[in-house]
Amino acid sequence: MLTFLSQRLLQIIPTLILVSMLIFGLQQLLPGDPALIMAGEERDPKVLEEIREQYRLNEPIPIQYFYWIKGVLAGNLGESMRLKASVSSLVAEKLPVTLQLAAMALVVALGIGIPAGIISAVKKDTAWDYGANVFALWGLSTPNFWLGILMIFLFSVTLGWLPASGYVRLGEDWRASLATTVMPAFVLGNAIAAVLMRHTRSAMLQAMSADYVRTARAKGLYEKRVVLKHALRNAMTPVITLGALEFGTLLSGAVLTEQIFTIPGFGKLIVDSVFNRDYAVVQGVVLVTATTYIVLNLLADVAYVLVNPRLRG
Repeated sequence: MLTFLSQRLLQIIPTLILVSMLIFGLQQLLPGDPALIMAGEERDPKVLEEIREQYRLNEPIPIQYFYWIKGVLAGNLGESMRLKASVSSLVAEKLPVTLQLAAMALVVALGIGIPAGIISAVKKDTAWDYGANVFALWGLSTPNFWLGILMIFLFSVTLGWLPASGYVRLGEDWRASLATTVMPAFVLGNAIAAVLMRHTRSAMLQAMSADYVRTARAKGLYEKRVVLKHALRNAMTPVITLGALEFGTLLSGAVLTEQIFTIPGFGKLIVDSVFNRDYAVVQGVVLVTATTYIVLNLLADVAYVLVNPRLRG
């Protein structure tokens, strides 16, 4: 296990270097001059020159990258040109909001998708199977914004059970925090649950037709044990991969849902920064997102080994 982890960690280092170069290089292709945007209506050449000098916008791109990556290695992601705040503080403020939302959405997705996939595979070609597939089709085809508006109308406007918008931090009032995030979490988890259901069903069908499952049945083991201990354990590998990737997607892809429910999360910070040409924030946020993806893939690889002992080599 230690050898495996060492190899994977060594692979992460060049990957992060390449990712940082791509993030910084592609950022330079965005149209517009950040100095002009920061200056606003004040287009005095002296002011523009001072802004470019302050943020090293006059330096060649390799030099700008050197200073940026040097700060990143020191734990400094830079300073927001527009908000005049450190990028690290902005990330620290917004990321926990989206992390909570993403974690709740993933719990919803796992709680619905995996059991539905197992039942669909075990009860193949029955009403249970058809019902699970209809659910998956509904989840995949329902737009998040429409489902969010519908839930606000039903649970907030009509029934008055939940707040329509806003966010309360978990540390301030956990009950109010759950109340403000349960609807957006379900909206995000709904589509992922549908994908997980299809992948779990496919993996379970393949596992249940394997020789070791037939051998387990021939030994007279209970069907429940055959399904949960033998088939499900070996079918979890692709589901783990999908779960890790979907969690990473939730961190940066919850923009529309955050807008509908007025949640000040990570996705909204990314969009606002791109529109404002706030280079430092965009670079810092995308780097954090990319690093999160890489770490989640590492955790998924570790989970493979834990779930399937044959991979321990």
